Amino acid sequence: MDLAFASIVFPRRDSETNALLLADSIRAFAGGLSESPLRFYTPGDGSGISEGLKDRLSGLGAVLVPFTIDDGLLGFPFMAHAFAAARAEEDAVGEAGVLSWLSPNTVVLGEPLGFLLGDGVSLGFRPVHHTLIGSLFGEPLDPFWSLIYELCGVPGERVFPMETHVDGATIRPYFNAGILVARPGRGLMRAWRDKYIEVYDEPALRGFYEGDGRYRVFVHQAVLSGVILSELDADEMVELPPSYNYPLHLHGEDETDGRPVAMEELVTMRHEGFYSDPRWFERMPAGDSLKRWLLERLAR
Repeated sequence: MDLAFASIVFPRRDSETNALLLADSIRAFAGGLSESPLRFYTPGDGSGISEGLKDRLSGLGAVLVPFTIDDGLLGFPFMAHAFAAARAEEDAVGEAGVLSWLSPNTVVLGEPLGFLLGDGVSLGFRPVHHTLIGSLFGEPLDPFWSLIYELCGVPGERVFPMETHVDGATIRPYFNAGILVARPGRGLMRAWRDKYIEVYDEPALRGFYEGDGRYRVFVHQAVLSGVILSELDADEMVELPPSYNYPLHLHGEDETDGRPVAMEELVTMRHEGFYSDPRWFERMPAGDSLKRWLLERLAR
């Protein structure tokens, strides 16, 4: 089964740093999948991306792909991610049996064999880290999620319980948009983009944004969840193990039994710019070998 990796990069120093860490880590630690095609999508014509990033991505065999998005849409939270994921899916059709869409603040630490989806499976996923605007499974569906289900046409029988990554709450399906492993031919990313464009500015949704800013920030994942539930049956999805998409920045808040002692136990981890902390080397729960590897990449 052929696999392709894809992510997004913006013309900002932190975004470029994250993209390079992701690309370097795939090539270094993804084992038999380390030489899989890798594309980074960037909004606009790509002229704002530094020459240093372009050179290093090229040296890693990664391709930088500009894509078009209206300026008004670009300014809405994570709209560019939906556009980039949809474009990546289009590019992967006929090239790869599986597309692994990863948020750029991801570091691959082991061979992600879970990305090799089994027969009949169209999506590998991880739940969100925290409940936040999620809907607890044992409670009535709240007005926000009722609206999402209505806008996305979610059949009630497709709703199932899942457990958040860090606070261990049992919620209705709320998928993390930072790791989506999908069969390109199913068109999930394109359906997400199209639905997000269609509904993000709905007056009823704007009311939620105005009442609590978190709805505006996380509505992209709510719409994604609605689209997935409208497109797939539960038996077409597989939940990846907790060693995938683990949030380094929430390690101290992890209340679950699966809390890792060290990052080396993980397959992929997420971060929020750990390198901005001057004391990250001593604070990161990882061995010196991994931390030195990260330090060397950050120093380039």
